[in-house]
Amino acid sequence: MPNYNGVWSLSTHYQYADTWQADNLPPVTALFAGGVTTGNSPHNVIQTIGVNSLGNASDFGDLSAANNALASVASKTRAVFGGGNNGSSVSFNVMEYVTILTSGNVTDFGDLTLQRFNLGGAGNNIRGIFFAGWNSQADAIQNVIDYITIASTGDATDFGDTTAGWYRLAGLASSTRAVVGSGTAAANPTNVMEYVTISSTGNSQDFGDLTAARRFATAASSPTRGLFIGGDQSNVIDYITIASTGNATDFGDTGGTNASPNATSSSLRAIHTRAGAYSEIIEFVTIATTGNSADFGDLATVFNDGTGCSNGHGGL
Repeated sequence: MPNYNGVWSLSTHYQYADTWQADNLPPVTALFAGGVTTGNSPHNVIQTIGVNSLGNASDFGDLSAANNALASVASKTRAVFGGGNNGSSVSFNVMEYVTILTSGNVTDFGDLTLQRFNLGGAGNNIRGIFFAGWNSQADAIQNVIDYITIASTGDATDFGDTTAGWYRLAGLASSTRAVVGSGTAAANPTNVMEYVTISSTGNSQDFGDLTAARRFATAASSPTRGLFIGGDQSNVIDYITIASTGNATDFGDTGGTNASPNATSSSLRAIHTRAGAYSEIIEFVTIATTGNSADFGDLATVFNDGTGCSNGHGGL
């Protein structure tokens, strides 16, 4: 391993490109929360892991109740978890938060405008946005978009609507734009991606298409590039340039097929769980490149269908 001093040859620069960037970035803390464990049982565990170094997750604290199919948004200091369900017929409108660098249990934040699960979440350092989802009580797909100010507490406010009812979707962001994609619309898997400008309000607009229609994907981003990972027993990773619009491009593959994985990122690296078979494996990719996932470490509690966020994702 080089000491990073002096002048590198071009070949050495490329040989150690992935390592030197990760080693010299500030630490980024990721949280994985909720989901279902083996036996399809919802749980309330929050786990933590450092994104820029390889290793295993450890316990952080607990949600107020067992919850799966929830979403999350995060600033540099705070993570907010919203929506979800208890594994049966009850969907939640509750939002809860933690201070990312202080382990412990959640505190109440406020309520979404509507109870729903399998919703999408994305945002920047100021504002978090929750997209669409399924409302169990009404037995209906929703198209509502809510927003919150992450530094405060209180109920969510209506932002606008997605172009159609949508659930099982994934969200990512730059500092200015949130993009959601994958999911189910009108009972069918979709390849649709839509976006909003985070600082404004209004309805979402068409962004482009994923390389294939699929549900239960997850997403992560750097400030410039977004990734949609897995879904519907797929191992495909797609990427987009967030500032432009257009169709996704193939990035590479995960180490196994994935339905309902969970992901988050630093500005350099995306990490994701390998779901579908209740695997403990965490994998990563370097966002600025293309290629297949590599092993990162292991979860402390095996789960899928939860949510992931960090204090260094692309929206920050």
